[in-house]
Formats: sequence, C-alpha cells, structure tokens
Amino acid sequence: MTDSVSPGREKVQQVLDWAVAEVGVPGIVAEVKDANGTWFGSAGVADIKTGRRRQPGEYVHTGSSSKALTAAAVLQLEAEGRLSLDDTVEQWLPGVLNVNGYDGNKITIRHLLNNTSGLFATGLAPELSHRYATRSGFAKHRFDRWTTDELLKIAVSQPPVHEPGERFTYSNGGFYLAGAIIEKATGNSYAEEVDRTVVQPLGLTHTYVRPADDTGYPNPHPRAYSGLFLKDGVDPADITAENWQSLLEEPALAPLDVTEFNSSWGWAAGNVVSTTGDMIRVHNALASGGLLPPDQHREMWTTVSTEGGSWMPHARYGLGLFELDKAVTGGLTLRGIGGSFWGSHMAIVGTSDGEHTIGVHTNTEFKTWGILFKIIEAEFGTPAIEGL
Repeated sequence: MTDSVSPGREKVQQVLDWAVAEVGVPGIVAEVKDANGTWFGSAGVADIKTGRRRQPGEYVHTGSSSKALTAAAVLQLEAEGRLSLDDTVEQWLPGVLNVNGYDGNKITIRHLLNNTSGLFATGLAPELSHRYATRSGFAKHRFDRWTTDELLKIAVSQPPVHEPGERFTYSNGGFYLAGAIIEKATGNSYAEEVDRTVVQPLGLTHTYVRPADDTGYPNPHPRAYSGLFLKDGVDPADITAENWQSLLEEPALAPLDVTEFNSSWGWAAGNVVSTTGDMIRVHNALASGGLLPPDQHREMWTTVSTEGGSWMPHARYGLGLFELDKAVTGGLTLRGIGGSFWGSHMAIVGTSDGEHTIGVHTNTEFKTWGILFKIIEAEFGTPAIEGL
C-alpha cells in the first residue's frame, strides 16, 4: 500500500496509510518543504485499474485553492491603483447584483473575497445540483461548458442568506463576481490576469487556469475518482448546507472515474490546475508576504470568523485562504489554502514565514477533516483535535 519515495517522517506516512486503509481514499500524496529540503510520501494508487502508484509532480485540479490566486490577482490590481477592495459590485458590474433581494451598492469586493457578501452557497443551486448530483446526471452533463454569464446568473439565482458583512457564508458566487470584475478592470481575461499577477512573478511552471473547453490533464496525473453523488430518489431541491452529507450514496459503492470532466463551472472560484510543489510555492509567497505589497498582504490576512458558516472547523477566513485557530495549533501560526472538487482534494498548510509547509492531495474529493488535521498534528507536532 505504501509508496513513500523519501525517507523519514514516519508519522506523516502513517496518516497517509490510514487515509487509504480506513477512510477509503484511492491515493494520497504529501509533499513537505522546510529548511532540510523536500520530502515526498504517498499511499494508495493513482489508477485503480492498473495499480499505478502516485508520484511527485502530478498535475491535479486544485479546487477552491484557486480562490487564493483570484484574491491575489485582485489585490495586485488594488496595488496598481486600478480598483479598491471597498469598491461596490455595482461600480464595476452595474445591475448584475440587483436581483432576488441583493443590492450591488452594499456588497463590496472585500465582501466577495472573504465570503461575507450574503450570497447563498452557490454549490447548492438547482442549476448545478440537477446536472451533477447523481451518477446518471453527471454522465449526461460532465462535458457541459459554462459561460461567464451563466455563472453570474447562478450566483444570484437564490435570495441572500444574510446582510453584507454580517457573517461568513462560503459561496463560489462571490468569486465568479470577482473574476468578472478582474476582467472589467483590465480588459484581459481572468486567466491572463492570474498568469500576469501570480503565475509569472512566482515562476510557476506547472500552474494554469484551465481553459473552458479543456477536459483533461497533462502527464503525469492521477485518475480522479468520485463518490460525491446523491442516493437514488433524493431530490436535489431538498439539499441544504446542513443535510447534504446525509443524503449521499453509501460509501461502500465503487467510486466513479471522473478524470475527464469539463470543470468550467469552477472558473474564478476553482478551476486552476497545478502540482503540490507549485501550490506550496504559492502558499509560501502569500503566507509570508513574498508576492503582494505590505498593505495588500495585510488585507489578505485580515480574517473573519467562520463559525456557523458550514465550512472548515477551527479556522478563520482571509481573502481566499485561511488561518487555523491557535487554540488547536498549540499557539503556532499556521496558514493555508485548500479546496475540493469532484475527484480531487488539495490542502496546503504551513508557517506564516513560509519556511515549513506541507501540501496534501487525494485523488478523490473531501472525505473528512480528520485527514488534514492528523497530518498537521504529525508534521507540526500540534495537539490532537478531539472528535477528528
């Protein structure tokens, strides 16, 4: 089962083995960068049919880890004097938010990027869930291509869940709007601006925004497997942020190979392809202040509480990224980026100086926070978190 290609870090390796044997992850990798260099470990397989092992440098879908790159692009535009985080959405996208009870004059770019806009949880939109929530629906719609206009309409297709700035609610829709503002402010595509402001400055050679018609990955890459489907007979309209996990298929069912898939609906909220190595570089630059000017770095790490937001426990949210509660890290400041997508889950966590970082990827979507927190405990020596 184990396929660790570097010596050491036995505790981390034990967690990788546990994730495969006990949680049901097909394959998992961990890559560490610190003062001693790089360590890589893996468990499970990249391909269930062939038994091919996972390896360093694999291209994978980063899911909502992409939000950190979107936020960084916006902040760079602010540093260039082309917009302000306190600009309203109405200033840049007149009329787009003025439906279903939203008010574009009250929602700012900052609200979009820290998930306090009041936009509903976009992933629960019927337009999405009816296409992808069941195996049959996924098979029918897996190559559907989404336009920016369609995504902006989905973002406001349900009423707001609270007033702007009132509290945290995780919403892809806010990042769709941020992507549209990037394009409006620059006259360039979202992909071009992420490349200009993040990819090129950091020298990322294996990172790109996935083109809207792309359905595959460069080599090497793992196969992607999903069990994120509803039970037979469940109406997607009944899904809520509180009950969705209880409505999923039984975990004993064989996962579906979802490697070939059009992920254009992720767009500025989550459609970047990268490697754990490149994403560690992104994390380290954003965590330490190595990419953005001081004012924008400070804004990125001005965090809000995520309590009650149906998201990651023990964390506060900045602009597209998170910082763990020191009560569960033994006082250590640990910052991170992460995201889940069909057949892919990535998390990058490290110290705020960017000197000690671990990147983790599974070739299936989010299973349990236990994987990440056990790895953090093993790598950084943090206290065990009860209940995980």
